[in-house]
Amino acid sequence: MPEPVVFISRNRVKVGRLKELERFLRDGTERLKREKPGTVAFLAYVSDDGTEATIVHVFPDADAMDRHMEGVSERTEESAQFIESASMEIYGQPNDATVQMFEQIADSGVPVTFRPRHIGGYLRLVAGT
Repeated sequence: MPEPVVFISRNRVKVGRLKELERFLRDGTERLKREKPGTVAFLAYVSDDGTEATIVHVFPDADAMDRHMEGVSERTEESAQFIESASMEIYGQPNDATVQMFEQIADSGVPVTFRPRHIGGYLRLVAGT
């Protein structure tokens, strides 16, 4: 049975760019919702002082994460106007190509933590079921 994968990116918001980041995320959320139906959650949060932004991505399985990662270079390049990566966390077991991509990110200096073993819990795709 496929296991869920969770990807959390922690970012520093560039000085004076919070409002633009909020607009970028609103627009991007709608685009991702349309283009990446396998992404079951895409949730962005910002610290009280507006200096840190965290984005939580949830996928029902590794294949859905792979589909989400298509085009990620372009999205990352766009978002670099507003944020810079502080760290990333991967929970669950992505496919090998995605793991290699995150290992390259780690090699570039962004800390990436892997927690590959899912030992319990569930992912409910529809409320109340």
